[in-house]
Amino acid sequence: MAFKTYKGKFKPKNPERYTGKVKEIVYRSQWEKYVMMYCDTASNVIAWSSEEVVVPYLCETDKRYHRYFVDFLIKTNEGVLLVEVKPAHQCKTPRGPKTKKLLNEALTYIKNQSKWKAAESYALDRGWKFVIWTETELQNMGIMPKPLKKVPGTMKKLPRLKRPKKSR
Repeated sequence: MAFKTYKGKFKPKNPERYTGKVKEIVYRSQWEKYVMMYCDTASNVIAWSSEEVVVPYLCETDKRYHRYFVDFLIKTNEGVLLVEVKPAHQCKTPRGPKTKKLLNEALTYIKNQSKWKAAESYALDRGWKFVIWTETELQNMGIMPKPLKKVPGTMKKLPRLKRPKKSR
């Protein structure tokens, strides 16, 4: 399934809430943009930043250390959250026929698991909480709109139009 990617710069309405470089806020997906809009306007959010927290981690795929830029740091009335925004399918073990695509998905999954393990430890050391928000959480929290439901009988296939015959 192909997804259209959304990238752009985000300009907050409440720049005083943002703890990073306000002129350099970039979203890499529509879902990240929704989270930024939420952080910028939600009354329970005290401060936030995007990709400002860097967590070192040992990747299980190549046994080397890398740097993980966590999507969001959100300070709320209830505490501090480190938040990663990911599609739900990337949070599950890949399954299917053994293809190159499956291998790439499996390597990405293992790499993500390495990142998330390090982020969870990093957060716990600071008294924070690490969470992963998928489209389901974003919709349930009201951060992202739920997809429109198809109304039965409205998506009927239209009859094929006949082309007029060419005159000679």
